[in-house]
Amino acid sequence: MSNSIYEPGILVQLVSQLDWGIGQVQSVLGEKVTVNFEHRGKVVLNIDRVELILLDGES
Repeated sequence: MSNSIYEPGILVQLVSQLDWGIGQVQSVLGEKVTVNFEHRGKVVLNIDRVELILLDGES
């Protein structure tokens, strides 16, 4: 599975935890993505096990 769509700076939401708010991808290392969520802080996710929604970066 290609993970190239996840890059530092993109905005995402975690489908299973929408209450965490919008997150910004901080780093990507293999299947591990570190995301800083507005209501949860930094979380390391295995993108093979979770579903992330990619958000449009427009303000």
